[in-house]
Amino acid sequence: MYQRYYPLFQQAWEENGGEGSFNDRLLVVIDHLLETPDVSGPVYLVKPEAVYLFVDPALEAMTAGQKILVRMGNANAALVKEKLLELGAKLSL
Repeated sequence: MYQRYYPLFQQAWEENGGEGSFNDRLLVVIDHLLETPDVSGPVYLVKPEAVYLFVDPALEAMTAGQKILVRMGNANAALVKEKLLELGAKLSL
């Protein structure tokens, strides 16, 4: 399915300001998400205004995708990372 719709992904990528290959960028993002550290112990949030923020500045400095993985917990993040590894391997072929 990915190969079939890849031209549309590439077109949308370019129309939205993306440069180079969409596939190459996707692989970079997958690698970036796989680098998300496992966080031991509780994760604390504060809500100073309309959105929740991590109390820990190191966690707050992470990218949006990494923050999502942290918020879902280590067990669920491990499952997502496993699927990302599978997807990355297939896309690299």
